[in-house]
Amino acid sequence: MSEISFDDFLRVDIRVGRVTHAEDYPEARKPAIKLWVDFGPDIGIRKSSAQITRHYTPDSLVGRLVMGVVNFPPRQIGKFMSEVLILGVPDDDGEVVLLAPDQAVSPGARMF
Repeated sequence: MSEISFDDFLRVDIRVGRVTHAEDYPEARKPAIKLWVDFGPDIGIRKSSAQITRHYTPDSLVGRLVMGVVNFPPRQIGKFMSEVLILGVPDDDGEVVLLAPDQAVSPGARMF
Protein backbone atom coordinates (compact mmCIF):
# COMPACT_ATOMS: atom_id res chain seq x y z
CA MET A 1 0.00 0.00 0.00
CA SER A 2 1.33 3.43 -0.85
CA GLU A 3 2.03 6.07 1.77
CA ILE A 4 -0.15 9.14 2.09
CA SER A 5 0.60 12.49 3.61
CA PHE A 6 -0.95 13.78 6.83
CA ASP A 7 -2.82 16.32 4.69
CA ASP A 8 -4.34 13.41 2.72
CA PHE A 9 -5.50 11.86 6.00
CA LEU A 10 -7.07 15.14 7.11
CA ARG A 11 -9.19 15.23 3.94
CA VAL A 12 -11.11 12.14 5.15
CA ASP A 13 -13.77 13.39 7.57
CA ILE A 14 -14.47 10.57 10.04
CA ARG A 15 -17.04 11.37 12.73
CA VAL A 16 -18.87 9.73 15.60
CA GLY A 17 -22.58 9.21 15.04
CA ARG A 18 -25.47 7.75 17.02
CA VAL A 19 -27.87 5.37 15.26
CA THR A 20 -31.36 6.85 15.61
CA HIS A 21 -33.27 4.36 13.44
CA ALA A 22 -32.48 1.04 11.75
CA GLU A 23 -34.47 -1.38 9.64
CA ASP A 24 -33.90 -4.48 7.57
CA TYR A 25 -33.18 -3.94 3.88
CA PRO A 26 -34.70 -7.04 2.27
CA GLU A 27 -34.40 -5.61 -1.27
CA ALA A 28 -30.58 -5.52 -1.06
CA ARG A 29 -28.63 -8.11 -3.06
CA LYS A 30 -26.74 -9.17 0.08
CA PRO A 31 -28.34 -9.06 3.55
CA ALA A 32 -28.12 -5.49 4.84
CA ILE A 33 -29.55 -3.03 7.32
CA LYS A 34 -30.61 0.56 6.59
CA LEU A 35 -29.30 3.01 9.19
CA TRP A 36 -30.14 6.60 10.07
CA VAL A 37 -27.23 8.10 12.00
CA ASP A 38 -27.13 11.43 13.84
CA PHE A 39 -23.74 13.12 13.38
CA GLY A 40 -24.57 16.14 15.53
CA PRO A 41 -25.94 19.60 14.81
CA ASP A 42 -23.39 20.57 12.13
CA ILE A 43 -23.94 17.50 9.93
CA GLY A 44 -27.31 16.14 11.01
CA ILE A 45 -28.81 12.76 10.23
CA ARG A 46 -27.33 10.75 7.37
CA LYS A 47 -28.52 7.44 5.91
CA SER A 48 -26.42 4.36 5.19
CA SER A 49 -26.83 0.77 4.09
CA ALA A 50 -24.52 -1.71 5.78
CA GLN A 51 -23.95 -5.45 5.35
CA ILE A 52 -23.75 -6.10 9.09
CA THR A 53 -26.50 -8.67 9.64
CA ARG A 54 -24.23 -11.40 11.06
CA HIS A 55 -23.54 -9.53 14.31
CA TYR A 56 -26.30 -6.91 14.47
CA THR A 57 -30.07 -6.54 14.27
CA PRO A 58 -31.88 -3.27 13.66
CA ASP A 59 -33.05 -3.18 17.30
CA SER A 60 -29.52 -3.74 18.65
CA LEU A 61 -28.19 -0.79 16.64
CA VAL A 62 -30.54 1.98 17.79
CA GLY A 63 -28.72 4.20 20.29
CA ARG A 64 -25.31 2.75 19.44
CA LEU A 65 -22.31 4.95 18.59
CA VAL A 66 -20.61 4.25 15.25
CA MET A 67 -17.83 5.81 13.18
CA GLY A 68 -18.49 7.02 9.66
CA VAL A 69 -16.89 8.85 6.76
CA VAL A 70 -19.18 11.82 6.19
CA ASN A 71 -17.51 13.47 3.20
CA PHE A 72 -17.86 10.78 0.53
CA PRO A 73 -20.44 11.54 -2.16
CA PRO A 74 -23.82 9.79 -1.77
CA ARG A 75 -24.05 6.35 -3.38
CA GLN A 76 -27.14 4.60 -4.69
CA ILE A 77 -27.50 1.15 -3.08
CA GLY A 78 -30.45 -0.42 -4.88
CA LYS A 79 -33.43 1.86 -4.22
CA PHE A 80 -31.73 3.43 -1.18
CA MET A 81 -29.36 6.44 -1.22
CA SER A 82 -26.44 5.87 1.15
CA GLU A 83 -25.01 9.19 2.38
CA VAL A 84 -22.25 8.01 4.73
CA LEU A 85 -19.83 5.08 4.95
CA ILE A 86 -20.11 3.34 8.32
CA LEU A 87 -16.75 1.88 9.32
CA GLY A 88 -15.99 -1.64 10.49
CA VAL A 89 -13.35 -4.35 10.45
CA PRO A 90 -13.65 -8.03 9.55
CA ASP A 91 -13.87 -10.73 12.20
CA ASP A 92 -12.14 -14.10 11.64
CA ASP A 93 -14.96 -15.12 9.26
CA GLY A 94 -14.81 -11.88 7.26
CA GLU A 95 -18.02 -10.50 8.78
CA VAL A 96 -18.21 -6.81 9.72
CA VAL A 97 -17.65 -5.65 13.30
CA LEU A 98 -18.47 -1.97 13.68
CA LEU A 99 -15.90 0.57 14.87
CA ALA A 100 -16.97 2.74 17.79
CA PRO A 101 -15.38 4.80 20.56
CA ASP A 102 -14.98 2.96 23.86
CA GLN A 103 -16.01 6.01 25.93
CA ALA A 104 -19.01 8.31 25.76
CA VAL A 105 -18.49 11.08 23.21
CA SER A 106 -20.84 13.49 21.48
CA PRO A 107 -22.20 12.79 18.01
CA GLY A 108 -20.27 14.81 15.47
CA ALA A 109 -16.89 14.50 17.19
CA ARG A 110 -14.19 14.23 14.53
CA MET A 111 -11.56 11.50 14.60
CA PHE A 112 -7.95 12.65 14.79
